[in-house]
Amino acid sequence: MSEQTISARVAAPGGTAFAVILSLSFCHFLNDLMQSLVPAIYPVLKESYSLDFGQVGLITLAFQCTASLLQPLVGMVTDRRPMPYSLAVGMGFTLIGLVLMAHAASYPLILLAAALVGMGSSVFHPEASRVARMASGGRYGLAQSLFQVGGNTGSAAGPLLAAFIVVPQGQRSLVWFSAAALIGMVVLFQVGGWYACNRAAGRPAAKTRAGTTAAAPLSRRKVALAITVLVALLFSKNVYTASLSSYFTFYLIDRFDVSVQVAQFFLFAFLAALVVGTLIGGALADRIGRVPVMWFSILGALPFTLALPHVGLAMTGVLSVVIGVIMASAFSAILVYAQELMPGRVGLVAGMFFGFSFGLGGLGAAALGQLADLTSIGTVYQICAFLPALGLLTAFLPKQRA
Repeated sequence: MSEQTISARVAAPGGTAFAVILSLSFCHFLNDLMQSLVPAIYPVLKESYSLDFGQVGLITLAFQCTASLLQPLVGMVTDRRPMPYSLAVGMGFTLIGLVLMAHAASYPLILLAAALVGMGSSVFHPEASRVARMASGGRYGLAQSLFQVGGNTGSAAGPLLAAFIVVPQGQRSLVWFSAAALIGMVVLFQVGGWYACNRAAGRPAAKTRAGTTAAAPLSRRKVALAITVLVALLFSKNVYTASLSSYFTFYLIDRFDVSVQVAQFFLFAFLAALVVGTLIGGALADRIGRVPVMWFSILGALPFTLALPHVGLAMTGVLSVVIGVIMASAFSAILVYAQELMPGRVGLVAGMFFGFSFGLGGLGAAALGQLADLTSIGTVYQICAFLPALGLLTAFLPKQRA
């Protein structure tokens, strides 16, 4: 897709540039697919290099430090000095990381490769989120949800591709996925051209989609309180979804004695529900407001999470899908709301919340694993069932921003 083609498909001023948003979503799919290959190859690396679990954990740490902690810094820098072609550069880091990991012959090189893959993600997310907002034509929730759906789909597809390609073929097969990074770089270079051409014009920041004047800025104290609440809501959502993403198959096998294949089917249904929920949440946030969606997507899941540990197999599958749809609707609303709280800091906010989202999920999964070792996998779900009660904190969000 050429730069001229993307530009030609962009809607008139005030409209939504779907070609740009869908290009970003596609690249988000590629980025998160390649990211998910890192943990998927752990069994291969552990056996090939005789690693212990502590060394495997350090690979995760190297990956997460660059993937999570660098994102706010990248967002802060690009807020002050936008870099349209940094999107392609970020994908280039991922490309180098994958090639290095495919050919790494020592543990330090594996750590470096994991850090480079994470660095690519850090550069990609803040700027891509900014461009998605810029191309939204005021439909911020829809734009962010379309962008996020690409990432969710990539995260779900990565382990499947790893199971069929990387695990049977070994470490060197990772290099085949460098083709995905090259495709992403080409697409993002074209998006960067659109971004460079439209950056000066931008969108009327002082107007809402309906053309009315935006609310007056909040005090720093109120903004800090609101951001704290949003992080707590993100904690509730991500730790619970991490419990399903990481341990659902073990729960099903332990409680219902199902096969691994059946458990994987249930997990796939949950991951598909996350995609659907993300799309629904973004569209609803634009129509009814961010705060109502946050109320529903966090607190609304509580009855279902409380019921899940006490029902049979079929109902467990149904409830996991319902929980996935409801909880996934939260992220776009949370991100857009935070960006509206801090106008002019779109990159910083995107970096913070994508970083928090990734980091909280990883920390939550690790903590829940320790809890499962100390108690049981069933206890994990009985305790996590109360996490959506944190949705009550939504009451502390400024009402004028609803």
